[in-house]
Amino acid sequence: MVLTVDGQDVPTNPEGFLLDAAVWSPQIAEALADRENLQLSDAHWEILWFIRDYYQKYQHLPNARMFAAAIRKQMGEAKAASRYLQNLFPQGPLKYACKIAGLPKPPTCL
Repeated sequence: MVLTVDGQDVPTNPEGFLLDAAVWSPQIAEALADRENLQLSDAHWEILWFIRDYYQKYQHLPNARMFAAAIRKQMGEAKAASRYLQNLFPQGPLKYACKIAGLPKPPTCL
């Protein structure tokens, strides 16, 4: 599959994850979110930047429990709450945050 953003073709796998995380940009994130019928807010961006920083720092993706724990440690209990994250990413917080942030699909996600 291909996502076209600003005239640039960006290859994705059949599930919509970028094949090359290095090409990610905020404009690509917006296009990926549009595919998922999500309108990105500041709250979404906070989580997207968080998961990108986490991946760059640790070179792996957390499972859902580690994801929430890392958010709790950095941003507080309210933003780590499953309801909060589920409201932002209704189809699955970790999987869809990673997808829109241009990261690989977490190995623990179906």
